[in-house]
Amino acid sequence: MKKLVLCILLLLIPSISGGAKLGMEAREKILKNGLKVIVVEDHSTPTVTFQVWYKVGSYYEQFGKTGISHLLEHMMFKGTEKYPPGEFSKIVARNGGQENAFTSRDYTAYFENWASDRLKISMELESDRMVNLKLDSDEFAREKSVVMEERRLRTEDDPTSLLVEEVYAAAFKAHPYHWPVIGWMKDIENITLEDLKKHYRTFYAPNNAVIVVVGDVKADEVFSMVEKYFGNIPPAEHIPTFSYYEPPQKGERRVIVKNPEAKLPFIFGGFHVPNLRSEDAFALKVLALVLGGGKSSRLSKRLVFREQKVVYTGAYYSMKTKDPSLLCFYAALKPGEKPEEVERIVWEEIERLKKEGVSQEELEKAKNQIEADFIYGLDSNFYRAMNIGILETIGVGWRFLNSYVDNIRKVTAEDVKRVAEKYLVRDNLTIGYLIPEGGER
Repeated sequence: MKKLVLCILLLLIPSISGGAKLGMEAREKILKNGLKVIVVEDHSTPTVTFQVWYKVGSYYEQFGKTGISHLLEHMMFKGTEKYPPGEFSKIVARNGGQENAFTSRDYTAYFENWASDRLKISMELESDRMVNLKLDSDEFAREKSVVMEERRLRTEDDPTSLLVEEVYAAAFKAHPYHWPVIGWMKDIENITLEDLKKHYRTFYAPNNAVIVVVGDVKADEVFSMVEKYFGNIPPAEHIPTFSYYEPPQKGERRVIVKNPEAKLPFIFGGFHVPNLRSEDAFALKVLALVLGGGKSSRLSKRLVFREQKVVYTGAYYSMKTKDPSLLCFYAALKPGEKPEEVERIVWEEIERLKKEGVSQEELEKAKNQIEADFIYGLDSNFYRAMNIGILETIGVGWRFLNSYVDNIRKVTAEDVKRVAEKYLVRDNLTIGYLIPEGGER
C-alpha cells in the first residue's frame, strides 16, 4: 500500500504548487512566560499528537557530563508528587494513547498520540512534569544503570555503532557533535543526582520549550488550554547560550576499530557539509540520494549488484541540524572483501560524479523521491509535528517547510556537480574501518 501511495504522489508532484498549499499552515502564540505554542488544524481524522520540545540535547553538555540530557529524559518518566512512578504511562495506556520521548544532539522531545478528545490529559501530564519532576536518589541510581546497559547493548556491543561513534569523534574536535548523545560510559557513571537536578532546573522551563499540536483540534481552544495548564509556570531566570565553531579540516582523518564481535568488515565515512542555513543544502540532499539513496543509487548498483562486494551500502545527509554536520556513506562488506578495495570503488564513483555530473534522469528521480517522501510525511500528524519541532528548536522556524519543495525543485545537475566538487574531497573526509579482530585487512 505504501509503495502504491508513493507512486501516486510521484505522479501528482508536478501539479502541486509549493508553499502552504502542501498543507503546512499553522498558528502560533507565545505565552507571557516565553512558552511558544504552534498548532496545525487537521480534521481529516479524530486524532491528535501533542509534543513538547526542549532546546537541550548533547549539544548543550560539557566534557565530563556527556549523556546527561539523555539520562534526564529517562528520569522524566519517574514521576511527580501528583503522578507516582509508572502512573504517567498507565494513564496514557488506559486512554488508548501512545507516548514516548527521544533525545538528539540538538533537542529533547516528549509526545503523546491519541484521540483528539484526550488532549487535555497531555496538558495535565506534561505541565506537571515540566516543573514538578521528583528526582529520587534510588530511582536515579536504577535508571543510570539502565542507561549504562543501554550504551553497552547499543554501542559497545554493536561493532558498527561503535565505528560510527569513533568516526564522529574524529571528525569533530572542537564541537560537541564530537561525543555521542548517550554519552561516554565513564561520564554517565560519574553524573550525580545534583548534576541532574541542575540540568533540569536550567533547561526544563517554558521559555526554553516549544509545544506543537497537530490534529483534529481548534487552535484557539488549544491556546486556551495551554494557557490554563502552562501559563503559571515561571520562566527560567537564565538559560545559558552556546556557540561552537569547528575549524576546517586540513587533511583526511582515519579511524581503525578492531572488535572480536564483528563478523564482517564495515566502512563508514563522513564529509563536513553545511546545514539548512546554506543554499548548498538542497543540492547536497539530492547528491546523497544519487550517490547512495536506495537500490538504484550509484553505490548500490556498483558495489551490491555489479561487483557484489558488499551486502548493503548507502549514503545520507540530514540538513536539519543546529550546526553543520556530515554527509555520510557506509558499506557492509561480504566475506573475504577488503575495506581498501571497497573504499577505492567509492572514490571512483565520487570522482565520476564530479567529472561527469548526473544525468537528467538521475536528477529528476532523486528530486521526485525527496518530494514524495516529504509530501507523504505531511499525511502524518506525528511527523508533521516532528518536523515543526525540529525546525523550531534549531532556530530556523517551521515556515522553512513551506519553501522546501520549491527549493528541491530548483536544484540543477550543475548544482549537484558543484557541491560534489566542493565538499567530497579527501582533505574533508573522516573515514573508519571496522576490522573483525584477528581478521586480515
